Amino acid sequence: MTDRTLRRVAPSGAVTLDDVARAAGVSLATASRALNGSTRKVADSYRERVEEAAARLGYSANLSAQATARGTSAIIALLVADIADPYFGLIASGVARGADEAGLVVTVAITERDPEREVRLVRALRGQRPRGLILAASRTTAGPSAELTRELELLSGMGGQVVALGKGAGDVRSLVLDNRSGAEALGRALVERGYRQAVVLAAEEGTATSDTRLDGFTAGFTAAGGSAPRVYRGGFTREAGYEAMTRALADGIEPGTVVFGISDVVAIGALTAMRAAGRTAGEDIALAGFDDIPTGRDVTPALTTVRVPLEEVGYQAFRAATDAEWEPHPDDLRLEVLLRESTPPRA
Repeated sequence: MTDRTLRRVAPSGAVTLDDVARAAGVSLATASRALNGSTRKVADSYRERVEEAAARLGYSANLSAQATARGTSAIIALLVADIADPYFGLIASGVARGADEAGLVVTVAITERDPEREVRLVRALRGQRPRGLILAASRTTAGPSAELTRELELLSGMGGQVVALGKGAGDVRSLVLDNRSGAEALGRALVERGYRQAVVLAAEEGTATSDTRLDGFTAGFTAAGGSAPRVYRGGFTREAGYEAMTRALADGIEPGTVVFGISDVVAIGALTAMRAAGRTAGEDIALAGFDDIPTGRDVTPALTTVRVPLEEVGYQAFRAATDAEWEPHPDDLRLEVLLRESTPPRA
């Protein structure tokens, strides 16, 4: 295929799929399957010719037309609370990997942990007719509001599959992480290392992930012989961890106490507050987090945590949003306690 051939078939206006098919020397159906994420396999030689022709002609798919023809578009919508938080960034990476394999596009929206904003975003995304909608933002223990449930039902009625990380409602597929068992195992492991006093830096009461991790840690720590922890509430951000740790230090923390940040990001904020107060993490006050984000391995001392396979969570969420025969695989989402230098053994 020469440049001259491509120039001859390209129209003066917008390039159509039919133009691409003629330029590549294939049928319109083959060109469509090659570019529009069809589940029917196209031979590599044809696919490469179609992709080359599309690139050189400047063709881009008409998502609105695809949505009209199929009922849904080639879009996967992902709602996260905070894209700057590595927890959600890693989940997004897993979703993107699945979308790349399937030839789909990911649209990311940020809820800022605001329920009303989440409803507005879902309503707006309905207009794009996404093939799937993944709710990865923080849930409350009260569950989704009636307004959000209604929006999700409308989206499902248009053919979009809704997936929730955590307990969903209605026609929603759910991926549930066993946060309680992971936190309970962490609490027991820290008592086995010699710790008997604990402080927990949690998010606001009613935040499902935080409350579940707090309950699990308290159960494991006390059952193994530790005292009931003091709890300071704030949020899931580094700043919230810093502020909560500052309050805890002002109230007094004895050497040998372990501080559990409800997430690694919160724990890293607490680490900074300790240093600002002249305390030494690990040697003076032990510190643990939850999630196993990469930064936790790089700080000094390296952070004890519970590993959550976040990229795999995102990938499975994508499969749940696109695979009609999807079934959960809980073994792929198993949590694991990782003991590092921030919680050294005590005599």
